[in-house]
Amino acid sequence: MNNTAAQEAILCGVMDRWKSAVDAHEPRQVAACFTEDAIFQGLHPYTVGRPGVAEYYDSQPLGLAADYRVLETRQLAEDILLGYLGVDFSFTDRPTLKVTLSVVLRRVTDQWHIAHYQVSKLD
Repeated sequence: MNNTAAQEAILCGVMDRWKSAVDAHEPRQVAACFTEDAIFQGLHPYTVGRPGVAEYYDSQPLGLAADYRVLETRQLAEDILLGYLGVDFSFTDRPTLKVTLSVVLRRVTDQWHIAHYQVSKLD
């Protein structure tokens, strides 16, 4: 596996866990994908830490689903990975919301977690 493929595999491993928890409306499981001190910026004011992440996703409507595609990855250090993604959030009662998402992953012990999460809505 070349570096880009290895980086994408790491990113998809974390984002698959995130997507599964978002789709199942399991806010605590979503928060478990993040570091304890993660900076989280969804489409509301930012928070720091897992409780804020859980609160954000708990407030999302049932039926919310996330589909992502990896646009770019960059290895910033041995235990730090940057991911840039396109994400489509679909709802049961309104149009799909298309955003871009930047994440910084950090390896803690032997598991990767999201340390920084920044959504941008460009239109």
